[in-house]
Amino acid sequence: MPKRSPFRHFKTSPEIIRLAIMMYIRFPLSLRNVEDLLHERGIDISHETVRFWWQRFGPMFAAEIRKRRIQSMRSSLWRWHLDEVFVKINGEQHYLWRAVDHEGEASPTIAAMWVAYGSIRPVQRWRKQALDTTWRMCQVWA
Repeated sequence: MPKRSPFRHFKTSPEIIRLAIMMYIRFPLSLRNVEDLLHERGIDISHETVRFWWQRFGPMFAAEIRKRRIQSMRSSLWRWHLDEVFVKINGEQHYLWRAVDHEGEASPTIAAMWVAYGSIRPVQRWRKQALDTTWRMCQVWA
């Protein structure tokens, strides 16, 4: 039995519903701003309609995004790199770095290690081990 469309009882096309909701989610717009932008595109709907669609379909879209994000993290495309910088503060040079994943989010694990140990030495040891492990994995796959 084919999966039934959640949009089946609506006159408006699913593309317009998805566009309205994504505009409301993605950009810091009010419901009335979304209504105005859609009106400029020739789509005449009320801000209350956008609110209703958001309440009805918002969780469904969030689940889709979450599922895609999890699938991409499980794939072999999950990568991370180190952002490094030297900063001079009050004439004293400091070395700062952070691990960043493929989505640009900093790793909280490394920040927690830094705070827990209060020193860069254990973090540098972890970094060396992580880079060494990554290098060994690259050699195995080559």
